[in-house]
Amino acid sequence: MSRVLHAIAHHARTRPAALALLGSGMAVTYGELARGIDAAADHLRRSDVRVLALALDNGPAWALWDLAAQRATVAVVPIPPFFTPEQTTHALTDAGVEALVCAGDDSSLPIAGCQWRTFHRSARPLPAGTAKVTYTSGTTRAPKGVCLAQDAVDVVVASVAEAAVAGTADRHLALLPLAVLLENIGGLYVPLYVGGTAMLEPLARVGMAGSSTLDAQRMLAALGACEATTAIAVPGILDSLVRALEQEAGAPDHLRYLAVGGAVVSPRLLTRARALGLPAYQGYGLSECASVVAVNGPGDDDPASVGRPLRHTRLAFADDGEILVRSEGFLGYLGEAPRTDPWWATGDLGRLDAERRLHIHGRKKNVFITAFGRNVSPEWIEAELSADGAVQQAVVFGEARPWNVAVIVSSGCDTAVDAAVARANTRLPDYAQVRRWLRAAQPFTPDNGLATANGRPRRDAVWNRYADALTGLYDHQQTPEATA
Repeated sequence: MSRVLHAIAHHARTRPAALALLGSGMAVTYGELARGIDAAADHLRRSDVRVLALALDNGPAWALWDLAAQRATVAVVPIPPFFTPEQTTHALTDAGVEALVCAGDDSSLPIAGCQWRTFHRSARPLPAGTAKVTYTSGTTRAPKGVCLAQDAVDVVVASVAEAAVAGTADRHLALLPLAVLLENIGGLYVPLYVGGTAMLEPLARVGMAGSSTLDAQRMLAALGACEATTAIAVPGILDSLVRALEQEAGAPDHLRYLAVGGAVVSPRLLTRARALGLPAYQGYGLSECASVVAVNGPGDDDPASVGRPLRHTRLAFADDGEILVRSEGFLGYLGEAPRTDPWWATGDLGRLDAERRLHIHGRKKNVFITAFGRNVSPEWIEAELSADGAVQQAVVFGEARPWNVAVIVSSGCDTAVDAAVARANTRLPDYAQVRRWLRAAQPFTPDNGLATANGRPRRDAVWNRYADALTGLYDHQQTPEATA
């Protein structure tokens, strides 16, 4: 039995009336949760399902089916709501899904508001011990299925609970889809593991539409109305919340811990958030490492870092600074040979400081070399640009060029962006400064193919969209000041 199921059983015995799940008009106690998991697990066993996909909005039903699959030893394939129909079809076929739970009204099911669909296909052989297949969405190609063992998930749950100082009084409001591994682990499993409450409202009710459309005012109102003590955000969400608060929106009173991950977060954005009453803490992780690798926590925080590695985590570094994580629980990608090396090369560059805090310097494959032979990590420059209120998003280029250029998303005027770029340049060495920029026609989002679901820019896609204009910026090499 998984650690989370064992904890739920304990809470059901000792605190059966305590609230486990809230959302979609439902209030589920720990006693009811334990009985619901058993009923749904029985249905899975009778159906002889080995691979189950979940395509539901956030809500108690998603949680019940996910936990029931653990009880019945059924592999779960969460389908993110922002997947295109083509991506969804790919995931269902790629993982050999035999049954899909989606929104509907099937009275034969033990959980209301759900529909059961079966697929007449032979289950694709998954790596032995696969409990969850989480699909990455870092490229415009078909997403890759990351196969994780239950032990890998369990150890991360326990370590995150410790780092976040989670307890029975916590009320976690899920702001991201539960199909996103970070929210699945931190927003569902961690609260239930410690005996708290997971508040799982439909995403529209907390201000999210798709993967990138956000109503920050509604989200702040939801955090306040739910009296949430914890939540998880990606940098784009944090930036929007900070901007809303700077326009005199009210900060949620009960929030004590807002974990931020998925992409690099500027320390200045974290500082702005703290000053406005948002207790934002940066972390770092990858799907291949069951989500979280390191995180800052209450009383143990350094905004310039992504925190200390979790208690169970073992790190090493390649000669070029690439971060290596020991991750036996990552069983491999679907369709590829099983893993034999327990060390996972993350593709990220970083270091541990004297206090064992992890610092991320950027993606190894994103580093470019200027015409003067300087190695530059664009994430560093982009974080400095985005720390300013005039710049919402930025992507920097400079391979084999004498100076760097940027594509910038901003709601401000050109003069404001010029000033923001100039301020960022004062914090950067000359070889990292941005000398010219151009305005993006639209924000970088998953919907237009210019960003991943976590908010990371898809650099090749941005370059392809703006290649001619970026190349044109170098036609005036004798005038290197940043202009529109």
